[in-house]
Amino acid sequence: MEKIYSENLERGTNITAKPETVQFLLGFSKSLHIVKYQNFRFENNLN
Repeated sequence: MEKIYSENLERGTNITAKPETVQFLLGFSKSLHIVKYQNFRFENNLN
């Protein structure tokens, strides 16, 4: 596994995210609320 990962790392290029994308994901994660009840999981986006 280590050999495969290091070989692919040498061929790959670095990908950078735009600041707008990072801010969007942070805002979404702050508004996401998950409630667990018995065997159910409810996901709410509190916007």
